[in-house]
Amino acid sequence: MEGGSVGEDGRVERRTASGLASVEAQADGTFVLRVDGTPQSQVDLADPAHLPFEYMRRIGDVMDAIAPRRQPIAVVHIGGAALSLPRYVAATRPRSRQIVLEPDEDLTEFVRETLPLPKRSGIKVRPVTGRAGIVELYDDSMDVVILDAFEHEAVPANLVTSEFFTECARVLRPTGVLIANLIDGQAGLPFIRRTAATVLSTIGPGAVLAERKILRGKSFGNVILVASPHPLPTLTDAGRQAQPPYDVAPLTELAGKAKPLTDADSYPTPQAPAAVFRT
Repeated sequence: MEGGSVGEDGRVERRTASGLASVEAQADGTFVLRVDGTPQSQVDLADPAHLPFEYMRRIGDVMDAIAPRRQPIAVVHIGGAALSLPRYVAATRPRSRQIVLEPDEDLTEFVRETLPLPKRSGIKVRPVTGRAGIVELYDDSMDVVILDAFEHEAVPANLVTSEFFTECARVLRPTGVLIANLIDGQAGLPFIRRTAATVLSTIGPGAVLAERKILRGKSFGNVILVASPHPLPTLTDAGRQAQPPYDVAPLTELAGKAKPLTDADSYPTPQAPAAVFRT
């Protein structure tokens, strides 16, 4: 690995706008990217189709349900980190066109130097925020929009509003799909319920995937929202493959009578306890 100072434990580090980024080799041959000690991505350079993070495997399962492997697709990723999901798409669907919206240019440079992308990967990284980058994309230009962005262990509030998801709906093709990785665990799941209502009102119907204890508000963790203006295939198998299994529920069930979020809201997105993500 190259691209930064090397610590006594062999990890490579660099200070970026997001914080102190580090890449460390694991015993299984993968590499973990951390920012200020919090794991952001885990990459298998030898097999990019291998997604060590459980929630990323579930996103991969969702993609397999909506788009056959080997079939090129157009994807925009909001949030980049170590580019695990873009690498996965490039490996499973060669010749796919991918745009990554990642504002931390130093972090992207660090990742490219320490964990190089394959040649002709089709992955283009733009140094812009999700809000600034989504408005620059053409109408009906994307098959999939993946939201997987965090700031200080919370999803940026301006990435879960009606205004933002309306832009996502604009760039999605008629059969396109939104996949959003969020976190919650508060009693009653107020954030997820309001976000589900927002997605329903802008993108269309869909499903939510998460561990049962998270959906019951008993533990913090990842919650995956999937939505499309086009009828989706069943996502039950994507949930069953998780360990422990993810429950799959309709967005309408989660949304209930919750009010959609807007830019005018001052609703804080939940910040997960650091212990949830530290390894």
